[in-house]
Parts: sequence; structure tokens; C-alpha cells
Amino acid sequence: MLILKKHYMTKRDVIKMVLDNKKPPYVPWSFKFTKEPYEMLRKYYGVDDLDEVLGNHILQLGSDIGFFDDLGNDQFQDVFKVVWDRSIDKDIGDAKGIVLPDPTLDGYEFPDPHDPRFFANIEPEIALKPDMFRVFQIGFSLYERAWAIRGMTNLLMDFYTNPDFVHELMEKICEYNIAQVDKALEYDIDAVYFGDDWGQQHCLIMGYDLWKEFIYPYLKRMYGHVRKAGKYVMIHSCGDVDELFDDLVEIGLNCFNPFQPEVMDISTILPRYRGRLAFHGGLSMQKTLPFGTKNDVINESKRLLDLGKDGGYIFSPSHSVESDTSLENMLAFIEVAQNQTKDENKLYDTKRETD
Repeated sequence: MLILKKHYMTKRDVIKMVLDNKKPPYVPWSFKFTKEPYEMLRKYYGVDDLDEVLGNHILQLGSDIGFFDDLGNDQFQDVFKVVWDRSIDKDIGDAKGIVLPDPTLDGYEFPDPHDPRFFANIEPEIALKPDMFRVFQIGFSLYERAWAIRGMTNLLMDFYTNPDFVHELMEKICEYNIAQVDKALEYDIDAVYFGDDWGQQHCLIMGYDLWKEFIYPYLKRMYGHVRKAGKYVMIHSCGDVDELFDDLVEIGLNCFNPFQPEVMDISTILPRYRGRLAFHGGLSMQKTLPFGTKNDVINESKRLLDLGKDGGYIFSPSHSVESDTSLENMLAFIEVAQNQTKDENKLYDTKRETD
């Protein structure tokens, strides 16, 4: 007798295929939204949590922006004692004041990397969404953390005038992150995500030589720590940073986000690095989503899915979707992604067995 068995492929399996440089059965996706569009979609779908209704493949664990005390008047203080003004930017805010006015760590105490708030959602979220790929997030993971507490102008000057202090500061941040990673590794996670913006619309903020001297050594240590534990490394860096890809691959990077089409040639880069580095993002956040028509969004989304069909790609807007994107345009790219798997057979490997 001929028996037909279906073997279910989870979202977690599909993301692992992409990161392991294999061709997936379809292009996976995972979308993030800032506060206002997130609430818009929650209201539209009538749900509290968007992961299931969107079909997101990546489960975000921990808190990439951290935790804040509400000081009132749209002012919020993070665990590093940096105050953020959210009168305009409602998500993170704009840093106000300088925690380290002088180039010294004397008298400054780093927060507890094992603060239980960073790990509280891991087990409950995994229990609710066991089929998703589990990513522990560390935002502001090096350069951004350094400039937030020292001030960006001060830090850029310190690269030249106080290099020993910069190394000391980066080392302390690195140690904090590794301690947090070690705690996260006690749970059944798949990857660690490091958020750290190095780019501008054109070129690196600090230039390649300073990046290699002051940032690269600590990335190498953090990425290596994660890879040694058998987990994947995923990062986020806005801006024109593709000159760093070879260095990042060398030290263990598996997946890069946000893959901005305005600052890099994604149609050339994706096939060039396929087999070495995966990308997450690609749908224009500066042009198509805020200013394009629904058909523009559909066409660009389909083009990206076609580009990524051979692997090495996770479909998404090139950043967390902002409030300047209409509901119609958001629903357009969501539908294009979901339409890939309407044929149930694409989610299965079919195996024939004879009895």
C-alpha cells in the first residue's frame, strides 16, 4: 500500500535554511513596526499581538531598546541613565544631556546585564509561538551605546584625542553585552541580534579606519562568543555600510538588516553574497512605502521575492515601518508575502513510504 506522509516545516526551519545557505521552499518574512503603525494594524486585525496574523517568522525576545523610567513631560531615562525626549520620536526618542561629560569612567557604574526584565518574555513567548525562529535582541550594542552616554560629538573627537578611553568604554560595553548573551543562552534561543548604526546616507559615520580600530575588535569578540555557542549572529546597521560586509562575514555574521535600497545596490549585493551572508529587509522605507502607490509596493515586493527565491533573503521593509506609511501600503506588502504560502504544499516536504 502507498502511504503519503506530510512533514511539516516550521517557520523556524525555513529561517534556518536561509541562514544555512540553503534554498528555502519560499522566501520567509518578518516585519517590524513603530508604535503608531503597529497600533493601526492591531486595530485593523482586531488582535493584541501581530506575529500570528502577519505570519512573522522571527520571534523577537528580550528588548532591543531596553527599559525606561518615565520622568514625565515626554522624558524617559534608560538603565544607562541616558534621558530620551519622546516629544517627537515616540519610540526611542532623542538623547538629551550627557552622562559622561569627561572622557573617564571614574564614578560611572554600568547597569546589571542580568536585569530580569530582559529575559522575562523569553519562555512565555516561545511557549506561545514555538514554530518561530527565536532571536534575543541587544540594541545600542556598541557604538550607539558609547555615543548615547558620552555624546556623539564628544565620542567622535575621542577617537582622535582620547583613544585609550574609547577602548576602555567599548571594552566595558562589550563585557556587558557578553554577560547578557550568556544569560540568554540559558534559554532555547536560535540567534543573537546586535543593533548598532554605523552608516550615513553616504559612507560610514566614523570612516573605515576608525571603525576597524575601535569597533571591529569588540564585534569580533561578541560575534565569536555567540557562534562558539552554536547560535547565529544577526545585526542591524542603518546606512551605507556595505564596504564592511567582508569584514563582518569573516568574524561570524550570518544575517544583515536592514538592507536599504537607497544606499546599496541590493540586486547586485544579494547574489554576490548568497552562500556567505543572508539579508533581511530591502523594501524601500524612504521612497516606495511612504510615497508609492499600492501597485508600486506590490511590484517592488514581488521583485524582491523573486530576487530572494534562491535563498539568502528574508523579506521585509528596510526598517521598522514608520507612521508615514499608509494602511493600504502596509497591507499590500503583507499580502504579497503571505500569498507565497497559500498553496499549503509549499510548507511541506512530501515523503512517500511503501507498506
